[in-house]
Amino acid sequence: MSLNTDVNRQSRINDVLYHIHQSIAEPMNAKQLAHIAAYSPFHFHRCFKWVTGENVNDYIKRTRLERCANLLIFSPQLTVQDAALKCGFQSPSSFSQAFKKLFGRSPKQWRAGGYDDYSRANYQQSWTEELRLRMRQAEQLSLPEISIQRLEAQTVAYVRHQGYDRSIRQAYEKLQVWADGQGVEWRQDKLLGLYHSNPDIVPAPLCHYVACLALEQTILRRGPVSCLTIPGGMHATLQLSGQYGDLLPILHKFYVEWLPKSGYRLGDTPAFAHYQRCQFLDQNELFDLQLCVPIIL
Repeated sequence: MSLNTDVNRQSRINDVLYHIHQSIAEPMNAKQLAHIAAYSPFHFHRCFKWVTGENVNDYIKRTRLERCANLLIFSPQLTVQDAALKCGFQSPSSFSQAFKKLFGRSPKQWRAGGYDDYSRANYQQSWTEELRLRMRQAEQLSLPEISIQRLEAQTVAYVRHQGYDRSIRQAYEKLQVWADGQGVEWRQDKLLGLYHSNPDIVPAPLCHYVACLALEQTILRRGPVSCLTIPGGMHATLQLSGQYGDLLPILHKFYVEWLPKSGYRLGDTPAFAHYQRCQFLDQNELFDLQLCVPIIL
């Protein structure tokens, strides 16, 4: 398989992944997604698994279940059935079975303390000792001042990455090589990072991160880097400084302490960091950033 073919395949599947995450509540099937990728259904299945490591139906189901697991915790006003519908599950019984199979608890048990047990086991089993130590230290953390702001939509070039660890650096290096080739200005204060996964419940190696570079306009040519628009809207924002490993405990404290008491619910789009200094590229692994979490009433 040639490099050009690999790049084209990655780009086409990126279009599909963008559609899945933007339209998670809507019915979707492999034939429809194959059309978005401009592949035959047979070839689409092969290419999707090559890029993501998962079958397309498994990927959609897991993404929906992870999204619903977050809603059950961070949107207590929603009933279990409403949360399931917002994530694309039409059958309550099949949803409950799938949820229990993935998380080992029913949706009601999840809300009644199962989330905490699962989260502790996840950190113990899948995170490095370095990050487990920082999570234990998070109990003494005080959150900085949180502001509510309306943010404008932002067009970005992006590279998807799997794993919340230092390997995220590779995604930004790919972005930088692409930017140099396109004549796009590269500065750390133009970098963003989308947090697609909740690390409380998703093992570190499986968490999905999206490395982004702000653009003035969309660049339509297919290639190893794709473009998307981060939606605007109301966000809870925090100005943060620290070192590699410090951000996840802050995210945890925000979600489990501030958000449930705030009167707001978690929005439908990923939280993201807007960097002034990026820990994945900084020689001393330091960061200065604005953390932006979408919220709704």
